[in-house]
Amino acid sequence: MIWNETKECMSRDEMTALQSARLNKVVNRVYHNVEYYRKKMQQAGLEPGDINGIEDIEKLPFTNKDDLRDTYPYGLFAAPQSEIVRIHASSGTTGKATVVGYTRRDIDVWSECVARALTMAGVGKGSTIQVAYGYGLFTGGLGAHYGAEHLGATVIPMSTGNTKKLTTMMEDLGATSIACTPSYLLHIAETLEAEGRIPNIKLKSAICGAEPWTEAMRIQIEEKLHISAHDIYGLSEIMGPGVACDCIYHTGLHIYEDHFLPEIVSPETLKAIADGETGELVFTTLTKEGIPLIRYRTKDLTSIGYDKCECGRTLARISRFKGRSDDMLIIRGVNVFPSQIEAALLEMGETSPHYIMEVDRIDNLDILEVKVEVEDRYFSDEIRALESLTRKIERTIRDAIGLAVKVKLVEPKSIERSMGKAVRVIDKRKL
Repeated sequence: MIWNETKECMSRDEMTALQSARLNKVVNRVYHNVEYYRKKMQQAGLEPGDINGIEDIEKLPFTNKDDLRDTYPYGLFAAPQSEIVRIHASSGTTGKATVVGYTRRDIDVWSECVARALTMAGVGKGSTIQVAYGYGLFTGGLGAHYGAEHLGATVIPMSTGNTKKLTTMMEDLGATSIACTPSYLLHIAETLEAEGRIPNIKLKSAICGAEPWTEAMRIQIEEKLHISAHDIYGLSEIMGPGVACDCIYHTGLHIYEDHFLPEIVSPETLKAIADGETGELVFTTLTKEGIPLIRYRTKDLTSIGYDKCECGRTLARISRFKGRSDDMLIIRGVNVFPSQIEAALLEMGETSPHYIMEVDRIDNLDILEVKVEVEDRYFSDEIRALESLTRKIERTIRDAIGLAVKVKLVEPKSIERSMGKAVRVIDKRKL
């Protein structure tokens, strides 16, 4: 059984003691093996002996994505090249790619973490899981693949690129689980639904991640496919998928604290905030050898709690992400997150969760237009009915975000489907 009760059901004092011991080791490792960290600690007047436990975490400097880019490609590696067995990297669409390296032990730890996450979704030996994340430099495909094999499950390494073939293989090979982005799974569900093939599939669960999604989308996926859908979280800088996952109770994502030390800080002050309050998630890797990171700012906005879950786990839980601090749009002084739009649309029940937010500046005034797909039965209605639906959606979104928007209804399946991370925002102010 991958659910390791000695780690996932520890008392808070036991977990703190384990984290403190591992923090001391990782601080020593980066101080003596990574010039970049040694200089940052020396500039702060710190030596490894000044860090006695996790209570001293705030003494340490933060790390962000720019630090990885500034030291590209190997400047933050703490292991010699001879010990690095795999390289992954971000796409680099917003600048230089961020490169991360893994030792053999790192791969083993990563596989175990993903396996523990898959266990929460009911995947085990005897399961057949279709991995529909991208394989390659992106961590999703290989991360899920190795974790499933670690469990003893049968893996179908589908990757992305051909939905027709994916659904055919899903049906023919009897896949019982799938790992992919939630937006792509919704597209798969729509494809199966349109072809009347949902009764033919054997899916029981899905493990979705790589993009933020709402509780309403989870429920919609579950109802369409008659499965349980689970949120898995990770980022390549910290490890990849498997940093956290939600269990059958869906009351937050359990963080594998024995490997990843979480903090929630104010994005403005970078000071710790109270449990339960929303702030930016920060991680320190406690066991990583290839590229251990100290206080890495994820930019993901969430809250954290330490109460025991109904499933029996005592691991800290983070709430479903509100968004990213760098994805937040400021429109006429109002903070707007795509997740707010998605939740409002799904609550209505008359639209699909496929939308595009376009922000433009006309006569020095920011304008937000939301293009929304509607179901066939609504789009075929008379013009007056469509106008009424448009006004209703505009009111719903305005009530959700506190800002007037313009809504444009578009035909079903006219918004491009993504097999990777869905593009929700086009900010023409930056073009």
